[in-house]
Amino acid sequence: MRHALLAALVLGGGAPAVARAQSPVDSALAAFIATIRAVDNHTHVNTTVPRDSEFDALPLDGLPPFALPTRIDPNNPELLAGYTELYGYQYTDLSDAHRAELHAAMERVAREQGEQFPEWVLDKIGVEVMLANRIAMGPGVQPPRFRWVSYVDALMLPLSTTAERAATPDYRVLYPLEERLLRRYLADLHLTNVPPTLAAYLRTVVTPTLERQRQNGCVAVKFEAAYLRALDFDEASEVSARAVYARYAAGGAPPHTQYKALQDFLFRYIAREAGRLGMAVHIHSLEGGGGFYRAAGSDPLLLESAFNDSTLRGTSFVIIHGGGIFASHAGAMLWKPNVWLDMSAMDQLLPPGTLAPVLRGWLEQYPDKVLYGSDAFTLGPDAGWELGAWLAETTARRALGIALTGMMRDGEITRARAEDIATMVLRTNAARLYKLPLR
Repeated sequence: MRHALLAALVLGGGAPAVARAQSPVDSALAAFIATIRAVDNHTHVNTTVPRDSEFDALPLDGLPPFALPTRIDPNNPELLAGYTELYGYQYTDLSDAHRAELHAAMERVAREQGEQFPEWVLDKIGVEVMLANRIAMGPGVQPPRFRWVSYVDALMLPLSTTAERAATPDYRVLYPLEERLLRRYLADLHLTNVPPTLAAYLRTVVTPTLERQRQNGCVAVKFEAAYLRALDFDEASEVSARAVYARYAAGGAPPHTQYKALQDFLFRYIAREAGRLGMAVHIHSLEGGGGFYRAAGSDPLLLESAFNDSTLRGTSFVIIHGGGIFASHAGAMLWKPNVWLDMSAMDQLLPPGTLAPVLRGWLEQYPDKVLYGSDAFTLGPDAGWELGAWLAETTARRALGIALTGMMRDGEITRARAEDIATMVLRTNAARLYKLPLR
């Protein structure tokens, strides 16, 4: 039943059937895509602990108010179909009376499923494995269905960020969150302060933290750096980095240019160590969010210097969110042998017809390096992470169907190849990258 419903959504996008010369999605291909049990490359899934707050190192709810794009606004009528599939919601509005009924259904499901609720959601939406971006894993979010992606920006910020945070109102909220996470990482190592030298910091803090994360099941590490600075991680002299660290480790805030040089050095060190340990490096590249976010700083082309670093060729990089408005720039980076990308967030922000040509541009060149991802996260009491996961996967499947149907009809690929590519994007590319033993 679920596959039949999903195939209908892939074919029609949830809209009433209308007469048209030719559907944008081949019906047999849509039915095939609906059966694929996906691997979701990027989420902020919650545990079953009430008021769980460890789903993001940089939650945005403390930022100055900013408007949400239409499709992820909790009042988006498209989400009603998600309530129907997940909770059996029977109405076409969210009036107060109907909303109360929805709340009751959500509470009933949560109570009945208990710690199995996250896996229940995965089964409802056709996902086998979900990568969980979290400070730490917890109840209901455990292997093999959930795989950990940790946060490592804090390791790049061992010195005072007082000067950095003064630049924007957003920075004043976000930088202290990274300082708090670094203190947690230090406490995990039974340390109270960073050591006096960069060499000691690398040896006693950075590498041991990454090793602990890998030992605890981490498959990738995540940089959210574009929320804090531009992604231009230039080649930096270790001598210069050591000098900056030594001068300010005991106190004081380095000037921006000096701190950037240290961060650039640490970014490459962290990425190199992650690769050595068998973890991929995820990098946020999207035009949001926040009212003071600098979209130009998230351009994947800014990462080219790091991607071209021969000492980092043992590290697999994933451009998370596919670069957003810089999607073609992200696609250009796929020429690098160790760079991948995913469509997460784009499949929530963009309708299928808008996302499809983006996917087609990538798939016509590097279908083996494109990953499905949702960026599922909680928007509010009526819009938990499960709703974002539903919206993303239904959008992604339809957009993928449109893109592959167009390639078939233009004679670029056969039906068999279209099915292969759909399976790769939704499932096997991620399995290969992370060495996942799928069922």
